[in-house]
Amino acid sequence: MDTLIIGCGNLLRGDDGVGPILIRRLWEIGLPEGVRVADGGTAGMDVAFQMRGADRVIIVDACRTGAAPGTLYRVPGEQLEQLPPPEGINLHAFRWDHALAFGRWLLKDAYPRDITVFLIEGECFDHGAPLSPAVQTQMEALAQWLVTMLNSTDAVR
Repeated sequence: MDTLIIGCGNLLRGDDGVGPILIRRLWEIGLPEGVRVADGGTAGMDVAFQMRGADRVIIVDACRTGAAPGTLYRVPGEQLEQLPPPEGINLHAFRWDHALAFGRWLLKDAYPRDITVFLIEGECFDHGAPLSPAVQTQMEALAQWLVTMLNSTDAVR
């Protein structure tokens, strides 16, 4: 099964960079066979095109909900299937959730069958800040878990 892990976020804004930093960490750890990664950065449109033909897509990004920093949320694809199509969106505001709706419309049969989104609650989104300790710890745990799960089984669900 072809698995694509996409890390989204802005490397220049502290915890918002957790997705791309996780992608770099996965390269360091070593990718299981059949797994590829992409730095989705802040280009949601690129995320939609990266997904073409993948069987499974895992997206990692930061979020701000007011929960404790480092809290991990797992959003199964079933909850994302009914995303509305993006309307009135410009490329500067095109996020991964818009990419999923756009990708479903654009890719048709080449749209991934299995999508999971992991969101890590951020603490500091200041320009030039490093990852906060809680986000760094959760990112490392998620990276290790992903590699272990993808090496040992064909299911991340």
